[in-house]
Amino acid sequence: MKIALDTNVLGYAAGIGDDDQKRRLALGLVQALSEASLVLPTQVAGEFYNILTRKGGHDPKIARRIVQNWADAIGLTAPTAATTQSALEGAAFFNLQIWDALVLTIAAEAGCALLLSEDMQDGFVYRGVTVANPFAQTLHPLLASLLEHPS
Repeated sequence: MKIALDTNVLGYAAGIGDDDQKRRLALGLVQALSEASLVLPTQVAGEFYNILTRKGGHDPKIARRIVQNWADAIGLTAPTAATTQSALEGAAFFNLQIWDALVLTIAAEAGCALLLSEDMQDGFVYRGVTVANPFAQTLHPLLASLLEHPS
């Protein structure tokens, strides 16, 4: 199963913010899902770079290296012009922020079943991609099942 990661999962895993519990959860989640096919949308990579430099206070060269390490491990999934058009439609028809719609559209085009995000509505389904909040007290059943049976 393919799973897309949103910026907040990477941010917590990188230690951004002072929520140690979410950091441990994010690191454990990425480790538990290492056998799955993870997807890193280019939009997320850019947002991750921004939070590393702005909130995390990392030197830009260090932040670039951190993002590149994730991109090397997971691979980047880039949008096309058609992806952007679809994202604009999604934003307009589902009242999504355009950047969230772009991340969801990239995930859908990459064949993801899940997008792990704290920022979007848990359980929202867009073009076959289910948003699951990995930090919720009760995990979405699809994510919970995947964590119980990782292969």
